[in-house]
This record gives sequence, structure tokens and C-alpha cells, in this order.
Amino acid sequence: MNADRLWASLLDMARIGPSPNGGSRRLALTAEDVAGRRLLLDWAEALGCRWRSDAAGNLFIRRDGEEPGLDPVAMGSHLDTQPLGGRFDGVLGVLAGLEVLRTLHERQIRTRRALELVVWTNEEGSRFSPAMGGSGAWTGRLPLEQFLAAADKQGISLGSALAESGQAGTLAQGEPNLDAYFELHIEQGPVLEEQGQPMAVVNGVQGIRWYDLIFRGQSAHAGPTPMNYRHDPLMAATAFIHKLRQTILADSSQAARLTVGDIEVADPSRNAVPEVVRLSVDIRHIDDGQLEYLHEQLIALARSSAALEGVEVDVEPVWHSPVTHFDSTLVSAVQDAAEQRGYSIPIMMSGAGHDAVNLSHVTPTVMIFIPCRDGISHNEAEYAEPQHCALGTQLLCDAVLQRANRD
Repeated sequence: MNADRLWASLLDMARIGPSPNGGSRRLALTAEDVAGRRLLLDWAEALGCRWRSDAAGNLFIRRDGEEPGLDPVAMGSHLDTQPLGGRFDGVLGVLAGLEVLRTLHERQIRTRRALELVVWTNEEGSRFSPAMGGSGAWTGRLPLEQFLAAADKQGISLGSALAESGQAGTLAQGEPNLDAYFELHIEQGPVLEEQGQPMAVVNGVQGIRWYDLIFRGQSAHAGPTPMNYRHDPLMAATAFIHKLRQTILADSSQAARLTVGDIEVADPSRNAVPEVVRLSVDIRHIDDGQLEYLHEQLIALARSSAALEGVEVDVEPVWHSPVTHFDSTLVSAVQDAAEQRGYSIPIMMSGAGHDAVNLSHVTPTVMIFIPCRDGISHNEAEYAEPQHCALGTQLLCDAVLQRANRD
């Protein structure tokens, strides 16, 4: 593979939808996202590849194999980003797959099975909820009607955005059948960098639950209203966050995670007690039983915190992705491919959700991780070293070729 070409492609893609501080902003199905897709298709068409899209806007770029009756082997990820995202999250997996196709084209290597490079729609979930939506619709884990009905903060539905952007196609849902799915990704955490490891094979993804909470109290004047007369939803919300954090920190495995990614006071004023407070919560664990326990604790703590302040609370579960385990045969195959290159790589669980989670329910699936600097992701400062991008891509290529050419 050509490491310099891969790096140049990453930088070229980053020029589409640049964010203020050196990152990327290509929200799903915006003009920037569509432009990124178009650039990828230009590159793929130059290799003689053909492409199709489905009703969810997922792109399937095909390089034919010697035996068209066999199911293809797929590589992929996503091109959409967070509002102030990085240049590597998702993009590396797509452009690494492109580099595999370019290398095979240059060397005139034809695999036994066809190869598919896939770009999944709305992986991030930052414009339309839930995350991993395109792959969820393709696998049937998310009803297509629900996927299309999701709306952004401006009230634009995902279905309308698909129609306006021209990204919806006619490929049948769940087509093509895949022999296997490989996804290269940055780790999005600090473990590999701290351990000095250039790569890892991923054997699964921790479970994730998302919630929207609304605390409703009574607005009042900040001066005349004594503290014990107040029904303050913000005090209830902050008490809830603190108590849930203490529960998370008490987890003996240290595998529990809590993020309050958004908190909003409706009609805020510095000299008025708020009436409504909204917040979003993300909890995660590598054990489904412990994740269920955290779910129960979240609901109980929300209710008790609200009761102490004399306010009401609504807890809406938005999304639940159970703990995922990837295909053990593919995990071993990636390890073997690394050993043939002289690397003994660790096995690890992913702390973040990925399209590979959905794919694992319908086809053998595995992921490869490379480090990212300081473990930072979903951030404009996100960075991966060129040599790590190249190593991960080479490992992807080796493992995909082995799978695609097997008897």
C-alpha cells in the first residue's frame, strides 16, 4: 500500500467542511457530507469500481471478484462528523478501504470474492438521532420508517434530507449479502498510546444506553423566594448528576462510563428560578448485567432527586445498544495477519459504538484499532500518526485479502 497517498487522501477529505480549529464539520446529509461522498466516488470511479446506494443513503462501492456468485467481503465506516469533530473518526476506515482498492488495482490483483467499500449514513447521530442509523436501517435493527422520520433541531426529517441531497438509492434493504465486515478505526481512547501499541484487534463493543431527561419545576423570583419554598429543576438535575456520578465511580471494574453531553435551561434568566431543565445522558458498561443495574439506578436517582426539590421528572430512554461480541474467527485471523508482519497485537473491547455493532448481528465482523494522540476524539484536536494509519491499513488489507481469497 502507498502510505503517502493514504495520508494525502485524509488531508484532501479534511478540506471539505473544515472546522475553525483544524478539525472537520460534515454533519450527516449536509452539503459538506455530500461533497465528501462525491470526492470518494470520484476516486473510486477512477479505479473502475461501480457503486449503488440504498433507501437509507448507505453507499456500496464494489470491486468485482473472480467468482461473482460468492458473497463479497466488506470494509467501511462513515464520513459524517461531529459538529466540531476530527479528521480521522470514521474517515480513516473509509479511506483505508479505498487505499486497499487502489493497491489491488495498481498491482492488478483480482480477489476471489468481490470487495465492497461501504459508507454508512448518519453514524455519528449528531444531526439525527440515533447514532449508527444507516447501518441500523440496513441490518433491520432500526426500522427504516423510524430512521427516515428522525428530525434535526431545525425540524428537518432525515427522509427530507435524503431526498434533497439525492443520496437515497434503489438498492434493496440488506443487500448485498456480506461474507464478512472489517472496520478500521482510531481507538478514541488513551489505552493503546499509553501501552505503546501501534494496533489492536477489537473483540467487541461495550453496551450503551442514551436518555433524555426533563425536570419540571416552578419559575420564581430569585430575591423574594426563600430557598425552602422553591421548586428548582436545576438543583434537582445537578443533584441527580452528582449522585449518578458517584454510582459510576463506585463500579469496582472501573468499566462504567457516564456522560452528560447536553444540559439546557429553558428561557434562562439570572434572577429567576428555572422552570424547565433538559439534559441528555449516556451510560456505558462492558457487562450487560451491570448496564441494567446502572439503568435502574439512573431512574431511581432521577426520581429521588426530583422529589427532594419538589419537582417532576420525565426519563425517556432514547437508545439501547447491548454489549456486542465480534466473530472469534475473524479476531484470530487479524491477529495472525499481524503476526505475519512481525506484530503481536493486543485484544481489546471498544468503548465507543460503531457501525460494526449493527453489522455483527448479520455477518461475521471485526474491528482494528490504531492509537489517537492523547486519546482525544470527537474533538478538533483529534490526531492519528501517519505511520499508525499506514500500519492499520496494511493489516486491514492483509486480513481482507485472506478472507476474500479463502476456499
